[in-house]
Amino acid sequence: MSQDQQMAAQLRNELQHFTGDLERYRHPINRKVIYTPGVKHVAERAGAYWLIDAIASWIGSHSFNEALNKDDRIAGLHRWRLEVAADVSATLQALIEGAEPPYAPMAFITQRIPFTDFPLESIEIWAGFDGQH
Repeated sequence: MSQDQQMAAQLRNELQHFTGDLERYRHPINRKVIYTPGVKHVAERAGAYWLIDAIASWIGSHSFNEALNKDDRIAGLHRWRLEVAADVSATLQALIEGAEPPYAPMAFITQRIPFTDFPLESIEIWAGFDGQH
């Protein structure tokens, strides 16, 4: 097993321990965005604060607000999926579950990332709105 594979396996194992945390961290630029210790752990271990920044930069953007106007469920709960390709490019998507069968996820924001050294082949970060954050 390569060093990269070992790091990915270790990170996946570590993430299993982050459930139900009450502690939160506020994004320094988009102050309405807060995140959990699990998200912070991914950023620290994978050198991926850029991932939090990318998500925070989209939340409240014109594209985000347009999607929200079309589907108000986005305000309550949606998720962000990062998928790393074999060529080390990646795609970050904001997803909402389909409103009708088969309820397949629908992307309302897509960002292409030309290069990343993110250690996992994919990760999902859920975003919910608590009325304030």
